[in-house]
Amino acid sequence: MENKIGIKEKVGYMFGDLAIDSSFMMAVTYLMVFYTDVLGIQAAYVGTLFFFARIWDAFMDVLWGRFIDLRNPGKNGKFKPWFIRCSVPFVISTILLFTKIPGMTENFYLFYAIVMYVIWGSLFSTVSIPYGSLASVITSDPVERSVLSSFRNSGSTIATLCIGFFGPLVLFVNNKANADRFFIVVLVVAAISMIFYILCYKMTTERIVATSKAANSTQRSLKDSLKSLIKNRAFITLIAASLLLMFALMSALNAYLYKDYFHDIKAMSVLNVLTILNLFIIPPLVPTITKRFGKKESVSVALLGASIIYFLLFLLPITNAYVFIAISFVANLFAALFTFTIWAFVAEVVDYHEVLTGKREDGTVFSMYTFSRKIGQAISGGAIGFMLAAIGYVQKAPQQSAEIGLNIKRVATLVPSLVYFLIFLILVFAYPLTKEKIEQMTKNLAEKRG
Repeated sequence: MENKIGIKEKVGYMFGDLAIDSSFMMAVTYLMVFYTDVLGIQAAYVGTLFFFARIWDAFMDVLWGRFIDLRNPGKNGKFKPWFIRCSVPFVISTILLFTKIPGMTENFYLFYAIVMYVIWGSLFSTVSIPYGSLASVITSDPVERSVLSSFRNSGSTIATLCIGFFGPLVLFVNNKANADRFFIVVLVVAAISMIFYILCYKMTTERIVATSKAANSTQRSLKDSLKSLIKNRAFITLIAASLLLMFALMSALNAYLYKDYFHDIKAMSVLNVLTILNLFIIPPLVPTITKRFGKKESVSVALLGASIIYFLLFLLPITNAYVFIAISFVANLFAALFTFTIWAFVAEVVDYHEVLTGKREDGTVFSMYTFSRKIGQAISGGAIGFMLAAIGYVQKAPQQSAEIGLNIKRVATLVPSLVYFLIFLILVFAYPLTKEKIEQMTKNLAEKRG
């Protein structure tokens, strides 16, 4: 079994996340403002939709992950075939998600939004679960997995940068969302992402599935697998951290922050374009830092730093968008060490599950992890809508009041500060996979596989 992988395969794996996140970031960043300002749906309704739909998505992740685990691998592996098969319907659903049919009633738009968002979220599971599971079967080397995770997040960062930078410049006219421009942009995003799906499929190779086939020779019921995961301390603590992380990554709130507090939606493009620096700063540091200090140890310190900086942003009465951007960039740089390595954490939890149970269930473990992320996204996505409704946000209003803008700023800074601090505590005091334990676990599994 080859553990060292070349740059071509790492880039190929990155293309997969770039493809998926191109659609995902469109939805996360702009779908709420599309629903409230283009379709005219009340914010409370949107928040309710996001909450319940994401809960359904979470269960869909588990069902799809289990479905794939029970399939026998083919000549191209177990996960890649499903990844490429489901990419086309998912891309089409993304286009329909941002389509406004002219002349319809408010009730029709609400019904259309509900149906399309549920379909889109379900199809998202069919591509994200097999793609995420690839990380644990491409290589078993801990450092290589960290590098692979950083490449994956590089794809996410590029998608976030492109969507975040061009979105405010193209999607809005005179600070107002434009339906026609949304449709044109989503067509372009869909076409480009389809190219990246194909490149990811062609440039990656599954290795561990074949060598670990014996571990799955006796299939277990989902109930038995879940019982084992509940006893897996590493899995439970990572789930808790992921649930919390979704509250710190509320990208949908940025559109309101820069539109209604700073009154400069184009400044949001500057914030998003700065994220490209993460590609030059974080990935080169990941192998060195994680190899020397370990993922748990280095990420904990970084999150504490992010928490402190966001708390300062909460306290400081900053009204200049570019001063705020400069300070928040530093906080996000610290937090990025976690987001760039989080998929390596998941791969190690898959290994730890194999150590505890003797079974390798990549799809089940990964889908249960994404289940927790979807629950977190449901709660955080719903919370944004309910928060906007609670402070009196008026959809389609020419301008929100100063008090509403200030409350948006408070939420956008205090919530990440508290979340990053709680994750810091979880990793330090509860997550069991230290640098030394991971090294020993990797050695034992290598000996087991021969």
